[in-house]
Amino acid sequence: MGLLPTKRKPVIAQWSDLARWDYKSARAALFAQLHPDFVPLGNYANEVTELVDPRKEPDKEWPIYGVSNESGVFLSSHQKGSDFNSKYKRICQDYFFHNPTRANVGSLGRVQDVPPDAITSPEYQVWKPRPELLPSFTEILIKTDFFLDQIECHRVGGVKERLFVQNLFEIPVPIPPLPIQQKIVAHWAVAQLERSAADTALTALVTDLHSWLVKQTKGFDQVTRSKVFFANYQSTQQWDVKAGRAAAFITANPNFIRLGDYTEECTETVRPWEDPERKWPIYGVNNQEGIFLGSMQLGKDFNAPYKRIDKDYFFHNPTRANVGSLGIVPEVPTDAITSPEYQVWRLKGGFLPDFIALMLRTDYFLALVDFNRVGGVKQRMYYANLAEIRLPECSTEVQINFAKRRQAVLTRITEANQKLAQRKKEIEQMILGTRPEEAY
Repeated sequence: MGLLPTKRKPVIAQWSDLARWDYKSARAALFAQLHPDFVPLGNYANEVTELVDPRKEPDKEWPIYGVSNESGVFLSSHQKGSDFNSKYKRICQDYFFHNPTRANVGSLGRVQDVPPDAITSPEYQVWKPRPELLPSFTEILIKTDFFLDQIECHRVGGVKERLFVQNLFEIPVPIPPLPIQQKIVAHWAVAQLERSAADTALTALVTDLHSWLVKQTKGFDQVTRSKVFFANYQSTQQWDVKAGRAAAFITANPNFIRLGDYTEECTETVRPWEDPERKWPIYGVNNQEGIFLGSMQLGKDFNAPYKRIDKDYFFHNPTRANVGSLGIVPEVPTDAITSPEYQVWRLKGGFLPDFIALMLRTDYFLALVDFNRVGGVKQRMYYANLAEIRLPECSTEVQINFAKRRQAVLTRITEANQKLAQRKKEIEQMILGTRPEEAY
């Protein structure tokens, strides 16, 4: 018992148990029949919807939280109340929420310690477990393979299927006694410690590079923090404070090199609908994990060309690059693509890919991105703007040093992830009751 076949194989289920007339509903019904002792998640959780209107405090910077399949819930951005066009949902510690269109790939998570004014998109589904269900255990439960498989079965809709909270609450789950829940949480925590240590090492390395870059730069603190600064009028691309800061940065560092002289834009596109039955791997980017595999989509479901990407390309979200939504492409399939809105580019000499990949994560580089964005209410960073960023010359020796350190940390993270994957299998066996209790 556990996972059911995901391919289109014959499934026998009671007609009366089908919530909807489709294949996935039949699989969901069969799963429930195979696990008669499981109960709907809704028996142990409640929907939580409290709407907040940030427009009532137009000058306040509101913390907006998102959710991804790798990092769970994360701080996405801060936005002034005047820039909102609708109400948002309040979130609190130990609430859970998910993206209804991407929950099947794991975009759901637990809210940690957040400020009292924390909010998330009105589209996201917010809920919380009851006292009989530990939040720490729930956090593990929703990431198991069998649970994600059941999310796939319970989504509703046509072309773009969604998982509303009502559908989520239909999923049958095992709810062990609280002492068993606590043992499972403890077993999982051991494996997480090593991954946490590896993440801390990466953060420390990014901080080291930031400090090195600041030392090579004249007036960086003044330009980024001071309310008064001087800029060359002729260097200003547009009349606003951020453009003034960019010009002041160039004025103070006239010998810095232009990033665009060492990069080139990649504009090759593909037309996925010309291969309608192929499942195309679509990659996304966020400020937590950089570039990641977002989804697989049949060619016939596309309605616009997408951009081709390859290993060691870079791309960023033009509206969110300033908060870190940019990164280097890892090893990807030959048919890997990304959104036509994203800005794709690559190096053409002068810099090592690993060095630039690390630099993209520094506060130093993100400040320069923020200076060079263009637009009105919703500013953007196009490739042409990115190309205007100026950087200090970085010797090969310095680049190799940081690149080697980055690779060492990434290896450490990979090994920690492998251990987490093994522990995840053990955890799922515990939850499903197929692993002896004495083993944990």
